[in-house]
Amino acid sequence: MVFSVVMAQTDTITGRVHQLEEVTVTETQRKHTVTSTSPLHLLDRQDILTMGVTDIADALHRIPGITIRDYGGAGGMKTVSVRGFGAKHTGVCYDGIMLSECQSGEIDLSRYSLDQVDHLSLVIGDNDDIFIPARQVTAPAVLNIQTLRLPTEDKMPHLTTQLKVGSFGYVSPFLRYEQNLSSRFAFSAVAEYVYAENDYPYTIQNMTVRQHDHRTNNRMNSGYGEFSFLWNINALNRLTGKVYYYDNDRQLPGQVRYYTNVSKETLRDRNFFGQLVYQTRWSNRLSLKWLGKFNWYSSSYRDPLYQGGVNDADYWQREAYTAVALLYTPHENWSFDYSADYAFNNLNGSSGRTVVGHPRRHTILQSATVRYKNERLTVLGRLLYSLYLNDEARNMRRLSPSLSLSYRVIEDIDWYVRMSYKNIFRAPTFNENYYYHYGSLDLKPESTHQINVGTTFSNSNVQLTLDGYYNQVYDKIMAVPYNMFVWHCINVGKVEILGADATFRVNQRLTADQLLSLSGSYSYQHAQDKTLNGSTSYGHQLAYIPEHTFSGSLSYENPWLNLSVHTTGMSRRWANNEHYDDTDMDGYVEVGLTAWRQFRFGRHLLEGRFDLKNLFNHQYELVRFYPMPGRSYQMTINYKF
Repeated sequence: MVFSVVMAQTDTITGRVHQLEEVTVTETQRKHTVTSTSPLHLLDRQDILTMGVTDIADALHRIPGITIRDYGGAGGMKTVSVRGFGAKHTGVCYDGIMLSECQSGEIDLSRYSLDQVDHLSLVIGDNDDIFIPARQVTAPAVLNIQTLRLPTEDKMPHLTTQLKVGSFGYVSPFLRYEQNLSSRFAFSAVAEYVYAENDYPYTIQNMTVRQHDHRTNNRMNSGYGEFSFLWNINALNRLTGKVYYYDNDRQLPGQVRYYTNVSKETLRDRNFFGQLVYQTRWSNRLSLKWLGKFNWYSSSYRDPLYQGGVNDADYWQREAYTAVALLYTPHENWSFDYSADYAFNNLNGSSGRTVVGHPRRHTILQSATVRYKNERLTVLGRLLYSLYLNDEARNMRRLSPSLSLSYRVIEDIDWYVRMSYKNIFRAPTFNENYYYHYGSLDLKPESTHQINVGTTFSNSNVQLTLDGYYNQVYDKIMAVPYNMFVWHCINVGKVEILGADATFRVNQRLTADQLLSLSGSYSYQHAQDKTLNGSTSYGHQLAYIPEHTFSGSLSYENPWLNLSVHTTGMSRRWANNEHYDDTDMDGYVEVGLTAWRQFRFGRHLLEGRFDLKNLFNHQYELVRFYPMPGRSYQMTINYKF
């Protein structure tokens, strides 16, 4: 199967770029989820449509092992953690370069548009694609967001217009323009605006009394723009680039409690980054990749109801990042990669009440990777050296090994077994080091160990994966009270996680133009606090991590009206590690319906889609006291010229 070069522009799935003029891919992305040495989960645009996915957070609910923290509504902050490690241990990669948030360490996924996504992939452990920057292996799990590819078919301009409207005042226009200016240069420009009141109803229970109310102070008003280009300089050299800007001026609804629903808090987030990726091939055996990025982020918080006056906090953070990766392939079975990264981060706040000093950090990463692959066996080994140099906090350096393998059990059948081990660590965030009366300059990094054993199977109609895992976190950073008003972060925590993930896909073609598809996932996570035997939290399930989560979808594609019914759910959780009385959160099951139809007029394509969410109007929470919306709808009209 042959793709033009832009199809492998920043391909984090296959990593098989042999030449820049034309790329031959011997494994499809879908098959690679079966052959991968570590768990790899993929959702492409067809999955997003047939599974009834409406945003990135909704997409991640369909992947096993993921826990989403969602503060409700279109504008609510959404962060992701994988297999009990926590959001700070989950990396997010956008078109081949990692996103960064040095202040809190958590990436808010609500700011990235699903309409610009070509596919999402989650790698748990090490990526089989070894031609990547060292930074992409510094987390136990990495979510890769790959945006839409640039056009290759002709030099005509291509315009996509879209309008979404939905419940609770939701409206979102989207525009994408793309064109090949020559046989070697293509570009795209994207803009999206989202407005939502998010004043959805909810019910709160107090003993035998039920109170009905609406969310207040929950307006979202955001927009973003993105410009991307691809320049095939010649058969051996390629340059890609991206400029991105995001602005969200939103209200923060606060917690819902009985007899009170008052909040005037506001938050404005702004983010700008520009990035370049240059790739060249010196011979059939030697390739080089260079990456550069500048990132700027600001947040401005206001609370006019704060006791004693207005509470405000402004933060500005900046990052300069560059990386070089060198790939050497002396033989068709052997590949070697050396990658070196450097990043500079700094942060400043509006006053000394929020952050101590002006934190600065220099990060130097180096990784050496070897991969052996034949028709049945793949073995991958990696060493990562990490050096963090801080102005005031302690410096940190570690050597982190990882090893993974995949073996085809029967030569002519796509049945594989895989095993992997990875040791990695997380440096403290700037909040954990420098936040006033909270941070500590003496913190050590959190160290993690993850072991995975699994099996995968695939044929023309069925794909199955099953993985069992055991994870450990040492020197976990926890906040403990110094006195009644001051808390400090210290290294005292130890966590053990035992779990299993399973996925399945079944396709059955009824006729030439009718297809029935069934897919699902299940995850079991037993994540226990093992810090101090006899403590109030020892042996308890970690806060907000359910033991059981699941998802499923059934779609029927036909010439008349495509239909999909889908569901997600999870078991009971706790809002704290101590499991105090009345802090448990009920499990839930949410069911949705999607209907869509496409009409083609020559080279023009019109698509209409209707989503009905939370069909049975079930009230639930993903974060305590932040109710999620009940039954709602969303209508989408998309027209491509």
